[in-house]
Amino acid sequence: MVRSLLKLLLFIALIYAGFCLVVWLAQSKLVWFPGSAPTRTPADAGLAYEDVTLRTDDGVELSAWWIPANEPAGAAIVCHGNAGNIAHRIPLAAALREMGLDVLLFDYRGYGNSDGSPSEEGTYLDAEAAWDHVVSQRGVLPSRLVLFGESLGSGVAVELATRREIAGLVLEGAFSSLPELGARLYPYLPVRLLARVRYDNAAKVGSLDRPLLMLHSPQDRVVPIELGRALYDAATDPKEFVETSGGHNDGGFLRSQAAQARLDAFVRSALAAGDG
Repeated sequence: MVRSLLKLLLFIALIYAGFCLVVWLAQSKLVWFPGSAPTRTPADAGLAYEDVTLRTDDGVELSAWWIPANEPAGAAIVCHGNAGNIAHRIPLAAALREMGLDVLLFDYRGYGNSDGSPSEEGTYLDAEAAWDHVVSQRGVLPSRLVLFGESLGSGVAVELATRREIAGLVLEGAFSSLPELGARLYPYLPVRLLARVRYDNAAKVGSLDRPLLMLHSPQDRVVPIELGRALYDAATDPKEFVETSGGHNDGGFLRSQAAQARLDAFVRSALAAGDG
C-alpha cells in the first residue's frame, strides 16, 4: 500500500511538473491577448483623426491614430490594456481630448493592424516609437506630454517613463508586477518562479520623479486594488491615488465626473509643473 501511494504521489508530481513546464513554455500565449483589426474609427465617434504608421527601432510597423484637440495644451500617449485594440480606447481618447490634449492611440506589435508578435521588450520598443513620433514628428515638448497606461499598459507606461522624459504619468488598474498578479490569479501555480514576463512596476516606479496619478476600483476583480496600493506605496511623491468604481473593464474613471475632474486637475498641474 505504501509503495502504491508513493507511485501515485510521484505520478501526480510528474503531471504537475509537466503542467508547469507547459505554462513556462507557452507563457506568451497566456500573457498577451491581441485583438483583431479595428472595425470602427474615431470618426464614428465624431472625432477628427489621422492614420499613423510608427516604426520601431527593431523595424516593426505599428498602427496608430493621432486625434487632435481643438486648442491643445499638450499631448497624451495611451498605452492600452491587454485585450482588444485601439478602437476600444476611443472613449478614453475622447475624454483626454476634452481635457485639452492631443492623443496618440497605438496598437502594440501583433495587435490590431500592427505587425509582429508581442513580447515584453517589444512593447517597450513600441512605446518608445510612440514617444518619438509625438516629440519628433508632432513637435510636442516632453514637458507637455502625459502618459496614460491602463492594466497591462501600466507596465509599458512605467518603463517608458524610465526611458523618456514626460510631464506626468497616469495609471489605471495597475499592478505591482505581473508575477504578483499571476500569483493572485493562479494560487495553485509557482507563478513567481515560472514568470519570464515581469512588467515589474514596483521595482521601477520609485526611480521616477514625475507626478503620478493612480486610478483604481475596489470592485476590480482582475487586478485587485491591493496590488495598485502596493505600487502606489513604492512610488515617490508627488503622487495621488483615486478610487473609481466598477469592474476592471467597466469604464473606470469614465464612469464618474468626479474622477474625470481629478484627472483633469492632475493633467493641468503636471503640465504647469513641466513649464516650471
